[in-house]
Amino acid sequence: MAEPFPFELVSPERLLLSESVEAVVVPGTDGEFTVLKDHAPFMATIKPGCVVVTLAGGGVQKFFVRGGFADVNAKGLTILAEQAIPLESLNAEVIAGEIRNAEEDVADARDDATRIVAQTKLAQLQDVRAALGH
Repeated sequence: MAEPFPFELVSPERLLLSESVEAVVVPGTDGEFTVLKDHAPFMATIKPGCVVVTLAGGGVQKFFVRGGFADVNAKGLTILAEQAIPLESLNAEVIAGEIRNAEEDVADARDDATRIVAQTKLAQLQDVRAALGH
């Protein structure tokens, strides 16, 4: 059993989790990494994906994150996410509908700026769908 350490997951809207945890799996832009107690200090950027948190008392919580930073230091791990959503609050059917709408927006785009915005939204929604495992 791993030793617990402090972890915080923060989005611009709110503090999603501040707990003692055993492990956190983070989707880094240079590859997925796991943080345990006494991990070497470093900072990393995060790509869209799923953060998997193993709580000190047992149990697992999962969050979809859309970019941000992870800061590992002597005090623990802090993730500052551009967006973070508990995975259980996401609905696959709603996401599928939003993806269809975004695909239509890409097809209907009349100029490059509109097309780029629509493609970015579509890519983000596809990342959410992938995090849901669909």
